[in-house]
Amino acid sequence: MTAWLNALLSALPVPPGWRYDFAAIESLPPLEGLIRRMKATGQHPVWHGEGDVWTHTRLVCEALCDLERFRQMPSENRTALALAALFHDTGKPDTTRLEDGCPVSPHHALAGSALVRELLWRELGCCGSLPLLRLRETVCGLIRWHSLPPNLPDREAPETTLLRLASLGQLAPGFSLESLCLLAEADILGRVSPDAADRLESVRLTEAMAAEAGCLRGPYPFRSARTARMALQGKPVWKDQELFDDSWGEVLMLSGLPGTGKDTWIREHATERETVSLDAVRRKLGVAPTEDQGRVIQAAKEEARALLRARQSFVWNATCLTERTRGSLVSLFENYGARVRILWLETDWEENLRRNEARKERVPVERLCRMLSAAVPPAPHEAQTVKWACV
Repeated sequence: MTAWLNALLSALPVPPGWRYDFAAIESLPPLEGLIRRMKATGQHPVWHGEGDVWTHTRLVCEALCDLERFRQMPSENRTALALAALFHDTGKPDTTRLEDGCPVSPHHALAGSALVRELLWRELGCCGSLPLLRLRETVCGLIRWHSLPPNLPDREAPETTLLRLASLGQLAPGFSLESLCLLAEADILGRVSPDAADRLESVRLTEAMAAEAGCLRGPYPFRSARTARMALQGKPVWKDQELFDDSWGEVLMLSGLPGTGKDTWIREHATERETVSLDAVRRKLGVAPTEDQGRVIQAAKEEARALLRARQSFVWNATCLTERTRGSLVSLFENYGARVRILWLETDWEENLRRNEARKERVPVERLCRMLSAAVPPAPHEAQTVKWACV
């Protein structure tokens, strides 16, 4: 844990005072520029009569501290929720634009979760160990979905959405729909808005739906991994049945930044399996990592298809940093009857840079930083089995 991260955690609310130390938070070097931009970002005067983004953030944090359910939470859950409240609208400075003369911030939750992940990972050192990884991803998950509870009752298939979101608690135990709804409640209480009462009622309804679905305080206890896979995909299955796993074998997909140590992990844990490696395909085709990767990906997929047709388990060794990239590959592998396990590997950022420098096919640091900005660890709904590990 870095000194800056320790200072930030020390500024969060604890008994008996239950207040943030905003003076300490605003003086932290990694946060000064971000907070300055939040102060300079206006909000829609009808839905945010309190003013700029930082003013709103402080009111949300104060509202959270006053909620008795927040105070009664275990300290680890409180820490993650307090950080999420502090950072929940950090995406607004980059997404705010004028619409009919008023500021609007579409997709600010998605932008904020990515910004905070990079901030916590690179600047504050919240990476490289399982407790820090879990804390970071709990915070980012809460930020990513903090706008959902007031809007969920109007969406199609709300139970599937609830089950899918709750499943993140398998990997990040601090995340729960209860915490998400508390954050949404504080977000509503921390604004001056004519629709506050209606939005609070919608949050209560979302909480009731999550409780009825059996996933308010944690992931739903599916009877089998196969049942969970089908249910989280939204397939028409009864979530309490135990589905038979008819897959013939497993494809292990590694996921993580270059320099994390995926090749080393394979040598230590999976030498008996065939490996489809994008690095190896690049070398075979003579394509540099900085060049267009279309040919490389297609050639690697052809290697994978040959193994899938032969019903041979293998390791897919590539970065696979986004859900979109992983999703297309998981569909390919599952369409051939394989089950998929995704393993996210992560190391400390400074160690990651050192290992990258030692690679024969070194990735330029600027590109590595861009990859980190886009990276999102896999969630449980993406495959039949998903694990996180630090190496």
